[in-house]
Amino acid sequence: MKRTRLTVLAAMALSTTLALTACGSDSDSDSGSDSNSGSGDSSGGAVTVDTAMGEVEVPAAPERVVVLDTGELDTALALGVTPVGAAETDTGTMGLSYLPQDQLADIENIGVVGQPNLEAINELDPDVIIGSKIRVEEFYDELSAIAPTVLTETVGAPWKENFALHAQALGRADEAQAVVDAYDEHVAQVTEALGGAEAAAETEVSMLRFIEGANTRLYGRENFIGSILEDVGLGRPAITDEAPDGFAVEISPEQVDQADADVIYYTSYGSADASGEEAAVGGPLWDDLTAVQNDRAFPVDDDLWFLGIGYEAADQILTELQESLAPTA
Repeated sequence: MKRTRLTVLAAMALSTTLALTACGSDSDSDSGSDSNSGSGDSSGGAVTVDTAMGEVEVPAAPERVVVLDTGELDTALALGVTPVGAAETDTGTMGLSYLPQDQLADIENIGVVGQPNLEAINELDPDVIIGSKIRVEEFYDELSAIAPTVLTETVGAPWKENFALHAQALGRADEAQAVVDAYDEHVAQVTEALGGAEAAAETEVSMLRFIEGANTRLYGRENFIGSILEDVGLGRPAITDEAPDGFAVEISPEQVDQADADVIYYTSYGSADASGEEAAVGGPLWDDLTAVQNDRAFPVDDDLWFLGIGYEAADQILTELQESLAPTA
């Protein structure tokens, strides 16, 4: 199966990291541990990472990691790193429901996504802080004064490139390559289970998200979930192409008929009552949708499909796609 552009870019970034590692360390040395793999200079003390804010020197094998968003938490855990601190969403969720809860028990709350608690972060004495420019640019100087701070440009669509950068900052390039390879294998498996690339392309999928305090979104292609659907080769309805910057078309819950497709996955950010989901789902417009009439409208977990943004989430989404879409014997 053909890889998407994002997957190729992520693989290139990982390959560059591995190449830098080979140049910066003695292949016969046994002084490093598994946690140091894929990073470090000739002294084994530090590595320079090219971030959205410029070059940043980080420890080759950081042990005390703080993450500032849900995607960074997903990535850290996927690479075998349990952060000492993590941010929660503005709905009060830090330990996203799809993540292994036993690994979250000792992680300290360091504020809300986009509003880090600098005092709480400082008290954790981190070796490295990981986040994104779009979320915390205004706090960068203060964060950098606490510990080396590695920021990607943005979140969402470039999640694969972000993962590669974070893996380099965590000294986990080898582990990252294994994660990417497993994802590619899973994608191929799901596409095959759906009947192959041609059958997948003929199935149009709508992603519908009701949002408390905001308009309902019909997600386009340029986002986390859009990239997964593209990797599998699934079709998208025509309205997807109207999404500004490819991200999402905003509608009211009363315009839910615009989500019409062969398959609909839907969820709420916030309570289903306050988001408009309860009023829309089961109403007359909803009942007329093709997917609803064919029993192919599926509620999904917002934590998993929209908040996670990482390979841990992607792997579970692929499993759910196969379970809901694969032809039954």
